[in-house]
Amino acid sequence: MTRKIFPDTAPAAQAAAPIPLWQQLALVAQGLQMILSGQSGTAAVAAAPARLRPGVQALLFQVLRQLGRAQALRKQLAPKAPPAKVDALLCTALALAWDTAQAPYEPFTLVNQTVEAAKRGSLQRQAGFLNACLRRFLRERDALVAATDGDPVARWNHPQWWIDRLKADHPQDWQRILQANNAHAPMSLRVNRQKSTPAQYQQALTAIHIDSRVFGADGVELAQPQAVQALPGFAEGVVSVQDGAAQLAAPLLLQGLDLHQPLQVLDACAAPGGKTAHLLEFAGAASPLQVTALEVDAERSARIHDTLQRTGLQDHAKVLVADAGQPAQWWQQANGGQLFDAILLDAPCTASGIVRRHPDVRWLRRDSDVAQLAAIQAQILDALWPLLKAGGRLLYCTCSVFKAEGDAQVQAFLARNSQAQLLASPGHLIPGIPAQAGQLPDNGAGDHDGFFYALLQKHA
Repeated sequence: MTRKIFPDTAPAAQAAAPIPLWQQLALVAQGLQMILSGQSGTAAVAAAPARLRPGVQALLFQVLRQLGRAQALRKQLAPKAPPAKVDALLCTALALAWDTAQAPYEPFTLVNQTVEAAKRGSLQRQAGFLNACLRRFLRERDALVAATDGDPVARWNHPQWWIDRLKADHPQDWQRILQANNAHAPMSLRVNRQKSTPAQYQQALTAIHIDSRVFGADGVELAQPQAVQALPGFAEGVVSVQDGAAQLAAPLLLQGLDLHQPLQVLDACAAPGGKTAHLLEFAGAASPLQVTALEVDAERSARIHDTLQRTGLQDHAKVLVADAGQPAQWWQQANGGQLFDAILLDAPCTASGIVRRHPDVRWLRRDSDVAQLAAIQAQILDALWPLLKAGGRLLYCTCSVFKAEGDAQVQAFLARNSQAQLLASPGHLIPGIPAQAGQLPDNGAGDHDGFFYALLQKHA
């Protein structure tokens, strides 16, 4: 069986004992069916046996990045949709095999092992149907692919509503955004400036033969993803995994504030704690800055504690399980009823900017989700704004490229709040593309996720 190198597969997984491909394909199809029924990619991967998860996740992510093309090809082969379980297995094979340049295995091997998965599982009766469809695909691949080239969903591997929204929001960049979404995101690290520097950390990586490049003030980007356990100093909090765009939050909020004075900072919607830790790292060990980190989900809140413990910053932050949009339930406990000097609101959003890392998102979201989440963002903004001191700053951000969750949201907020002033801000950051002119030029965020930032100041 000929296998190609697959970039999402961790080195440890590649070195493990061989796993029958038919077994992996069956689990990938199971995961795809779960996602198409509304469950998250995390849950889909977790449903696989632990030792198989790295390989299953790698294959599943490639399927999700090629699902639009696979579904279009399936319609050519079988205009009447087969049962969901059969359809998931068929689309899994087509997504992996249609482009020979990206196929993790030779197409004929994928076809053979897909039929084997049907025979060994609960689809024995459909094995003949699957075999007939996939053998026809091998014979007529070029013609079938050409027949689907005119379908935008097949061309871009995103739902039609997503494509239409990007065209309206980013008429100059929509194609670049879609192309970036289908690529692999780099693994980016944030070096704890209290313990090291990017240049020093890069030297430590070079010493163990891990290639990297430095970006921004605190960033290091790895040439190939690594298990965090393999990263020098990770357990001691020397470095954390954080995308380049997300690394802009702490500097944007804290630059211009007197960090030698006691400051009270609120990090709303804080899990898993990366920005909370970065705020404290940026302020420095000598700063009296105190951070209150909120997270409505108790399980996710535990991850903030873990992050702070690992980075040694637990004594400078208070973590509360609370809904940021309901201050009456937590404000007294958080800050004794005092106003905050600065607020970071990383608001719940569609996550449309991070689909490189979470390719399931594009198939889970619906167009109606955008307006629903924008309403939640507006409610939280309006709830937190009264908690900010006069002269204080609120940094609103989302990992979204949709303007309803970014620029349009902020413009609506400014229209209803005469005390608010928009300071110099990056605005919408396009995934995979360094910031453009007018978006903090030369910010050095590198190959980053899609993000939005607006820094608001409160007049006296």
